[in-house]
Amino acid sequence: MPATIIGSQWTSPDSGKDILNKDLGYDYPYGLDLRPRSKIHEKIKNEVLNRARESHSLVSNRMSSWNSIEQVMTAYIDLSEEEEDVQDADSRKPVSIVFPYTYIIIETVLTYLVTALLGDPIFRYEGVSPEDTVGTMLLEKVIQKQCDYFKVALALHTFLRDSLVYGVGAAAPYWKVKEGIKYHSEPAPGLAGMLFGKQVVKKEKGTIFEGNALENIDPYLYLPDPNTPVQKIQDGEYVGWVYPTSRIALLNEERQGNDLFNVKYLKDIKLKRSSIFSGSESERGMKSGTDLYHQADTSITNKVDVIYMYIDLVPKEWELGESEYPEKWLFGLAADEVVVKAKKLGLSHGMFPVVTAAPDFDGYSVLPTARSEVLYGMQHVLDFLFNSHIANVRKAINDMLVVDPYLINISDLKDPKPGKLVRLRRPAWGKGVKDAVQQLNVNDITRNNLADSAIIVQWMQMIGAADESLMGALRKGGPERLTGTEFQGTRAGAIGRLERVARVIGMQAFHDLGFMFASHTQQLMSQEVYVDTVGRWQEDLEEIFGGGKVKVTPYDLAISYDVEVKDGSIPSGPAQLWVRLFDTLSKNPQLSQQFNMKGIFEYIATLMGAKNVKDFRIKTKVLPNDQVLQQAQAGNIVPLNQAAGGLM
Repeated sequence: MPATIIGSQWTSPDSGKDILNKDLGYDYPYGLDLRPRSKIHEKIKNEVLNRARESHSLVSNRMSSWNSIEQVMTAYIDLSEEEEDVQDADSRKPVSIVFPYTYIIIETVLTYLVTALLGDPIFRYEGVSPEDTVGTMLLEKVIQKQCDYFKVALALHTFLRDSLVYGVGAAAPYWKVKEGIKYHSEPAPGLAGMLFGKQVVKKEKGTIFEGNALENIDPYLYLPDPNTPVQKIQDGEYVGWVYPTSRIALLNEERQGNDLFNVKYLKDIKLKRSSIFSGSESERGMKSGTDLYHQADTSITNKVDVIYMYIDLVPKEWELGESEYPEKWLFGLAADEVVVKAKKLGLSHGMFPVVTAAPDFDGYSVLPTARSEVLYGMQHVLDFLFNSHIANVRKAINDMLVVDPYLINISDLKDPKPGKLVRLRRPAWGKGVKDAVQQLNVNDITRNNLADSAIIVQWMQMIGAADESLMGALRKGGPERLTGTEFQGTRAGAIGRLERVARVIGMQAFHDLGFMFASHTQQLMSQEVYVDTVGRWQEDLEEIFGGGKVKVTPYDLAISYDVEVKDGSIPSGPAQLWVRLFDTLSKNPQLSQQFNMKGIFEYIATLMGAKNVKDFRIKTKVLPNDQVLQQAQAGNIVPLNQAAGGLM
């Protein structure tokens, strides 16, 4: 059916009809009547909206502060009318900016967290019992491959940044199945395949890859239980978020069988597809004009906001079943009007699949104060000192003249070109030019502002736990401040504070996330996958399976496991001291037998920046004792001490 243009929107002749009262032939889960405006549909909608409203009222109290932080994290600032006139007259002249020191501190801390928490593998596991050891190694390899395929590290980067900028980072792990066309070869039909081995390429639609993925939850769109502290979201009754998407994307998910329904009802033109909880209070992106939260509802973009909410509920009270004990359900409410998902979770781990990180939490707040907010006051002072100095310089470099307009031709004086000729008016001819123009004295009352700014910067470094050495810059000062002992002590103190941040995030989020990833893999993995033996556990895996690829089936992962929580540290320290210790150990046979020399060597290489030292190991093959004796009797091998004696 051809489309017609009405104003700036594309519409079709059958649009605008009310289809919410129609039966579009959906088969709903659990035998429920979930047609829009049915009794159970309206109950679910109202329950979700009530909880979303309660959560949003809490989150909205923090948004004004977050908007202030958004300005601090950029170099832009709202200009006064006077400064706008300055820019219009000459865009090269400096105007007020945000001196981005809070941004530098956040980037420094974030760099440390990425190094400490996102190393390969991101999640580490160990077996509960000896028989679980091999399965745990394979589980770790499988999950790392999933993280690489679905770029989980990118989502975790956003997650960590949100925790520093807004005080809380939130994310939702889920099992993702990527469908597509798979190619394989098979013998050609007839004699060509049977006698001559001719192959033909076949293609079929199927699962290309499956595994754990991670969806970031924007703090502006986060809907927490207001009665639960940020570090205890699993103890709450619900948790949710608003997910900006499109009607087309939802239709694709519905077609793929992702437990969605009622998406076709979103075609109803009367629906306002943006949620009232869509974060419209956010000012993020207003400077660049790419604000996600202020896009207009048009039939061109098909924008739809979906409230996804996990709720711990009693099915009988919600008329969803006969059970009188709580069950965890997931609901999706599109456009604040149409329920598009209602599903029992049934996950083996029994948790809400949502994790949060709040490194500066106080143990009681739902939305704690962010590190960037603690720095905001000093950042504001720093901006004032810097911008007032720039304004004074801009004022000083302009000529400030007192002119007698009776004597001077003002038009000539206003000419900005160099080498100009200023003419006296006729009454001043022959009387000289001494008293016709006088320059006003300009005092730089802000000349100490930059020195004062340096003091503010030092305090911000101490508060933010990010000194200049961590930023990759040499500290300023005389020789007495640049001693090795003093440098190592201050750097160790700063790193210790950052280790605390990383360890807290590890306990708050990475432990639960690693546990969920492993549980999802055990429960939902449906096909075999091949993993590499390189990396951690390489020697053990190669001893069992040999080198190269190892096939892992769902049955190989039926083990018990524990998640290792990273301690938040990164290899750091005086490398030269370790080199001297290694030299001492290697020359003392008694000490060298009591320490792992290979491990110490690899640690030293890591301190010096090597990332692939394990690639240079000599691959050795361990033979059984009886084979060793046979080879020795045949003269093919000799004891090491005899070989060394022959070389003397």
